[in-house]
Amino acid sequence: MKKTGKNKGQFFLSLCLLSVFVLTAFLTLSSFSGSADPYDTEAGKYTRDDLRRGQRLFKGLMPFSSGLHDCASCHYPSRTDTMNWNPSAHDLAMLWLEDDDYSIREKLAMPIGTRMIEDHMGMSVTEQEEHYLEAYLMEVARRGPGELQAIPVNAMIFWGLGILMALAIIDLLVTKKIKTKVFHVLILVVGLMVHMQYAVAESRNLGRTEGYAPDQPIKFSHQIHSGQHEIDCQYCHTISKFSPSAGIPSNNTCLNCHSVIREGTNSGRFEINKIHRAEASGNAVSWIRVHKLPDHSVFSHAQHVNAGGVECQDCHGPVETMHILMQTSDLSMGWCLTCHRDSNVDFSANPYFQTYQRLYEKVLNGELDAVTAAELGGEDCMSCHH
Repeated sequence: MKKTGKNKGQFFLSLCLLSVFVLTAFLTLSSFSGSADPYDTEAGKYTRDDLRRGQRLFKGLMPFSSGLHDCASCHYPSRTDTMNWNPSAHDLAMLWLEDDDYSIREKLAMPIGTRMIEDHMGMSVTEQEEHYLEAYLMEVARRGPGELQAIPVNAMIFWGLGILMALAIIDLLVTKKIKTKVFHVLILVVGLMVHMQYAVAESRNLGRTEGYAPDQPIKFSHQIHSGQHEIDCQYCHTISKFSPSAGIPSNNTCLNCHSVIREGTNSGRFEINKIHRAEASGNAVSWIRVHKLPDHSVFSHAQHVNAGGVECQDCHGPVETMHILMQTSDLSMGWCLTCHRDSNVDFSANPYFQTYQRLYEKVLNGELDAVTAAELGGEDCMSCHH
């Protein structure tokens, strides 16, 4: 029986939908697939059964001798995009690897700090259960904390339309299943428009990291330090007034307070002890930089903070409200130029600007009401690219 044009159209549409479904499934599975077998053994010390039992104990899938305890409900086994004040499973694993004398069983038998005492009330671990937990923590340390994975919606749309366009071209030139060419043209026009839009958007955003909020090695909260306790930004970022960079606080800066304050209200002792462990090892805490301009751009904190009197929040957003520090601006050239054109400087009260004699005299004589950063060279290419 010969196929009608309607049946051919339905066949082509079904083929297109099947292709999109296969691509979507592939991208989704690849984004969530693990990088390693979670039950690899380590030098024969732990068996596969030890690892399974340790994982089940930690995740509350089987009871301890003291009862059922879900360790993973507090000590999360993977990354999270919110501030969880409890140490992660990876944190515990790294501490266990660093300290040969560290014993899970002894820590639970003699907990230190208010939070640990309250959270582990009535919990004990036998020597065999400790072995199981160590087997699981060894695997967590080997695999790392993992990365947060978002569903690649844009990639699905891009490649899905690409497949539809390819099928439309094949049918238009070779198979010719659908006689009405409007259908092919419509797919090609819409696909090309969407692809061009993606190309323009991705080109514009190349190198920009607005919304970047990495996990830091210590759960440091700007909301608590800068907001709740009103610590001045320049107490920690001490060189911001005379250096191009604002600087990252040293261990000693943190220990000015935390040599006395050893337990946080939210984080307990674990996070603060990381500073003391770093100091004892002679290594600085490996903080992750959040705001970074391209290498061909020159930015001076001294010029903006000292001479310009710019507040930290003007560029970095309301950091006093953030537990996890996030980049709130795109830091693009257009964003900088807009600020330079719209921002008036404190010209008459700041002796730094007396070097601009012509403008300074006009302000004193009342010829100018205000002077913007752009009029002081804020629009000159060589001011930032030299």
